[in-house]
Amino acid sequence: MPPFTGPATRPAQAPDVRPPSSPAPAAGPPSAARRLARALPLLAALGCALATAPAAGATGHPAGPVWAAQPAAGATGQPEGRPAFYLEGLPGSVLEDRLSVVNPGPEPVTVRLRGADAYPPGSGGFAVRGAHGSTGTGSWLRTAKDEVTVPGRTRADVPVSFTVPEDALPGDHPGAIVAESGGRSVGVRVRLRVGGPTLAALTVEDVTVSGGTLHYTLVNRGNAVLVPRLSVSVDGAFGPLLRRAARPLPVELLPGQRVRRTEPWGDTPALDSVTVRLRVTAAGGAHAEATASAAFVPWAPVTGGALLLLAGVAAGVHGLRRRRATRRGPRADDGAGQAPEPEQHSDERHVVKAGAES
Repeated sequence: MPPFTGPATRPAQAPDVRPPSSPAPAAGPPSAARRLARALPLLAALGCALATAPAAGATGHPAGPVWAAQPAAGATGQPEGRPAFYLEGLPGSVLEDRLSVVNPGPEPVTVRLRGADAYPPGSGGFAVRGAHGSTGTGSWLRTAKDEVTVPGRTRADVPVSFTVPEDALPGDHPGAIVAESGGRSVGVRVRLRVGGPTLAALTVEDVTVSGGTLHYTLVNRGNAVLVPRLSVSVDGAFGPLLRRAARPLPVELLPGQRVRRTEPWGDTPALDSVTVRLRVTAAGGAHAEATASAAFVPWAPVTGGALLLLAGVAAGVHGLRRRRATRRGPRADDGAGQAPEPEQHSDERHVVKAGAES
């Protein structure tokens, strides 16, 4: 039995390909142009195969797992799954914890670590100043390494410490540990409270009404981080127009922070004089209240009515003048702009003159 040489069919090759409707040439080798034409389909197919084939060493997945940074599980007796570092101490104390950098991918990852002062949620970046002055929680932070390389599918726990200055003010000092690698930054929140008297105080200011929107400013006047709750009431000349119960706002007020916010009010009156009252509260007994007044006037109809009224008054005055002129009748003019004197005056002058002559 002859040895097995493969399947009955084999891939077509350029020299063996002939158009089915064309007979083989009688003599001589095919021209260069014909050979190129026959080879073009194979070259195109080969190019498509190379373009779609995975690169050497590729896994076939669009992207690998992404590294993460978070508080270490079980550090200093803390439970797993902590969303942030929660620390508390007196001025002059040193507070310690651990940061975990997790690399679920197969390749090593080098991550740089630094401290940052507090930043509000949704700000998109880290503040450069602390909550109570030119230095904040970010400057109190020290990590055992400024840069850590984590092998693939490994977790590295990095010790971190916070040295609270002797002159640190009591209250909340939020901050963050920033991990950076490959153009990606991850901020791990730090909630550090310095022992001492804590004051929760806030105010609501600059309340204005613009169309169907209420504008106001919240100010944290204390030394504790606050999550305010807002209630809204609007009263018109004929009774209440809006009652909105207290609800938590999606904002975290840091000590000394001012935030400008808006509150929608869609169903505004067409014609009314209203009083808006905003009341804010927060944990720790913080509360404040502010009011503002506004008038809603349909200016287009009012302006049109005023113009019509002025036109009517002008027409009435003009008609009154014409009637008065008609009642007086025409008056003679002596050519110098004055009416001549009555005839009797002329006679009197004549009599006096005649007597003088006699």
